[in-house]
Amino acid sequence: MAKNALQDFDSSNYEAKLRALQIELVKVQKSLISNGDQILVILEGRDTAGKDGTIKAITEHLSPRETRVVALGKPSDVELDQWYFQRYIAQLPKRGEFVLFNRSWYNRAGVEMVMGFCSKAQYATFMSAVNPLESILIQSGITVLKYYLDISKDEQKLRLASRENDPLKQWKISPIDQQAQKKWNAYGTYRNAMLLKTNTVEAPWTIVRANNKKQAHLNLIRDLLSRINYAGKDKKITVPDQGIAFRWNGQISALEK
Repeated sequence: MAKNALQDFDSSNYEAKLRALQIELVKVQKSLISNGDQILVILEGRDTAGKDGTIKAITEHLSPRETRVVALGKPSDVELDQWYFQRYIAQLPKRGEFVLFNRSWYNRAGVEMVMGFCSKAQYATFMSAVNPLESILIQSGITVLKYYLDISKDEQKLRLASRENDPLKQWKISPIDQQAQKKWNAYGTYRNAMLLKTNTVEAPWTIVRANNKKQAHLNLIRDLLSRINYAGKDKKITVPDQGIAFRWNGQISALEK
């Protein structure tokens, strides 16, 4: 199903489809500001999965005063001595805000373990604490939407090569990138464990097949719009292709190997 969806995708009218969805996003923000609601979108995925491009597609025409993109770097010495979630809690949406986490506290469930940046005990503590924390956020009124952008090993290899050869993408290159292919299986193991443990009824994961960036952008936005109530919704265009963006059902076989 997913392969057919990828093969059948027509990118010729991508810009028109994206514009229509961006108009819907502006409607969402208007409603968000009017009602004082709070939305937190968490974007996770392997290196080169397309998080930056997806965020750009979502935020391009939103008000910068009520929209924030959070992409935290390496924690400082002070932050390392704090409660792990503390620096993320400080970035949560205020009333009327739309906040997107470009990577999140789930760093501890993936890259930090793979690269040896945290201990097994710290990992275990995180895995036992994250579900209750997200439950508290949701019960306090924050809408939490979690997306995992899933790409193949071959696609990642092509994108890593593109970064190295494109002078406009040099800022994206990091030492961790160089380990992405070598540690592919380890990343996969921790991805699977993360999804299995943290895919809850309150805060489920939506998997987005992201080998085709444009297709991923359109369907992630459609899914996001379908899960938010707002005035003037055009329901005809806010239905995602279930072969591309789908609520994960706990089946590892649905993920890239």
